[in-house]
Amino acid sequence: MRMRWLLLAVMLPLLGGCATLNYYSQAVRGQLDMLRRATPIEEELRSDAVPAALKAKLRAVLRIRAFASRELALPDNGSYKRYADLGRRYAVWNVFAAPEFSVEPVTSCFPIAGCVSYRGYFSENGAQEAGAALRKKGYDVYIGGVPAYSTLGWFDDPVLSTFIQYPDAELARLIFHELAHQLLYVKDDTRFNESFAVTVERAGVARWLAQNGNARERASYERMGTIRAGFVALLIKYQGILKQYYSQDLPLELKRKGKAERFAEMDEEYRQLKASWGGFAGYDRWFAGKPNNATLASVALYTELVPAFQALLAREGGDLPRFYAAVKQLAKLPKDERDARLLSLT
Repeated sequence: MRMRWLLLAVMLPLLGGCATLNYYSQAVRGQLDMLRRATPIEEELRSDAVPAALKAKLRAVLRIRAFASRELALPDNGSYKRYADLGRRYAVWNVFAAPEFSVEPVTSCFPIAGCVSYRGYFSENGAQEAGAALRKKGYDVYIGGVPAYSTLGWFDDPVLSTFIQYPDAELARLIFHELAHQLLYVKDDTRFNESFAVTVERAGVARWLAQNGNARERASYERMGTIRAGFVALLIKYQGILKQYYSQDLPLELKRKGKAERFAEMDEEYRQLKASWGGFAGYDRWFAGKPNNATLASVALYTELVPAFQALLAREGGDLPRFYAAVKQLAKLPKDERDARLLSLT
């Protein structure tokens, strides 16, 4: 582990540019701080200073972690076997940007992760400063707090205080998702990576609940899944509407007016959708932040190819190791061919 950080430290001066160096420096400091705070869960369970409620959640994590490797064939390593209290709401804040008249996200490229559609910051202030700089350049910007992220197997990712209090099914969903990234990650293809991980998390939680959940937990998770799917479908719908609208050759002011009208229509449709959920208000804060092209792009990245991956999993008879092998074969193809193969399944 230390050697990896030494190599990264050697690389930093070669990247060029103060902004780039500052970005990598905060990433190194943030990751080192997270690793420094991490304690083996077994030690936490033996400590009299750890509250009983936290111990119960940590025991649940160990059960979920063992299930992930035993039943889902996800990596069996040191990830999610340690606990770190970060003392803040989120692990990182991701900054998404999109042009004023496009729903395609701006990408940033890095030596290890390749090109991704966001930048992550370990402090909210750093994310806000980066977002402000992008807004000055005319971009739509969205800044979202993230409870967890994957280091893609470079380090043993710990369980964090930012998500430990989630219901067990949501804990399982997050852990399965992040371990999926360790199993397979394709450089320069955020949509592929995130949609694959979402497919794994959904299949994994269904199996976890079948073996470990009760009727109430299954019903609650199913309800949240329905709400989440409705929210995503609404955003995907308006992403398509706006993409078509932006393709028109219109005067600038007219195009801005039409853009505002379509986002207002999406907001009204959300209010109707919310009523069908019995008043569930979990997405109110998201809409209060005045959605824009970047917010639409941030959600689409995680879900756009999920139906295709689910079709592939069904084709493999629900067998996860066979599914993983098929996805790894797809990952070897050029991006255009990879996407075409996936979309042909739906």
